[in-house]
Amino acid sequence: MSEPILEVRDLHVEIPLTRGTVRAVDGASFTVAPGEAMGLVGESGSGKSMTLRAILGLLPHPAGIAGGEILYEGADLVTMSAKKLQDLRGKEISMIFQEPMTALNPVMRVGDQIAEGPLAHLRMGKSASQERALDLMRQVGIPDPERRARAFPHELSGGMRQRVMIAIALSCEPKLILCDEPTTALDVTIQDQILKLLRSLREERGLSVVFVTHDLAVVAQTCQRLAVMYAGQVVETGSIDETFRSPRHPYTLGLLRSVPDLEDVRDLLRSIPGTPPDPVHPPEGCRFAPRCEFAQPDCMVGDKPLRSITPTRSTACIHDDAPARAVQLEPVIAGG
Repeated sequence: MSEPILEVRDLHVEIPLTRGTVRAVDGASFTVAPGEAMGLVGESGSGKSMTLRAILGLLPHPAGIAGGEILYEGADLVTMSAKKLQDLRGKEISMIFQEPMTALNPVMRVGDQIAEGPLAHLRMGKSASQERALDLMRQVGIPDPERRARAFPHELSGGMRQRVMIAIALSCEPKLILCDEPTTALDVTIQDQILKLLRSLREERGLSVVFVTHDLAVVAQTCQRLAVMYAGQVVETGSIDETFRSPRHPYTLGLLRSVPDLEDVRDLLRSIPGTPPDPVHPPEGCRFAPRCEFAQPDCMVGDKPLRSITPTRSTACIHDDAPARAVQLEPVIAGG
């Protein structure tokens, strides 16, 4: 089995506030294999985007990495110098952001923005980098690239702007692409086009991808494996098929139950009761226990680290057979 291209080990990201320190990411661990698409899923505030930004050293002030390792091809990005990390961004690892209107330079033509990476990292001349920008625009499905390369971001539609972001991410032939909910602001038809484009580009180029989303349907369409995050921690990992058919953490089960099923029409969608814990003062024991239908007294004490239950699956639940049995009794769960 090949070595992982990315390995996140016991990552901690903290945000100091006047009322205390927010543990935005609290001991997250997962791996991404070469050529693999890994989905990082969870509800808002679970730490998905913070984890992604920590990988490239792009955490917003005053957030910072408080511990752990982020290994890219064996090199620790946490201890890497700012200069080496800057050289790595775009060339080896690139990122597609959630909202292109805030990520793109509003006063710079999109063709020039795509050409920036090849100019800086590939040492291309201006003419060659501009030609590469046009070629990339064709590859990502932007029609009439010669005309649109001269446009400013506000002159393009949301779908076209996101394709520009993908072209920028691909411009230096990276090995790993980080996607931070890149289709959230798009309507469903454009979202489907972008997801199919990302999948085809990954398969053609052998890219590794980490795809952050709260949408399980997006994960099913684009990823091979997933890591489920809750309250800053990774609580389950596994293949898409295994995890959807037999979740081994109650939070994963709750996410699957909340997906609408067109074959099982109900008056109300099923939701997970309660609210996520306070990130400054999380509860002792399993952080999901106060919302969990299977919780036992032993869930409320001690750390609940991620542990392997098969060679391909891990869970932080000490009663992981309970959600698996629930799926057998209720086979209408999405993906089941």
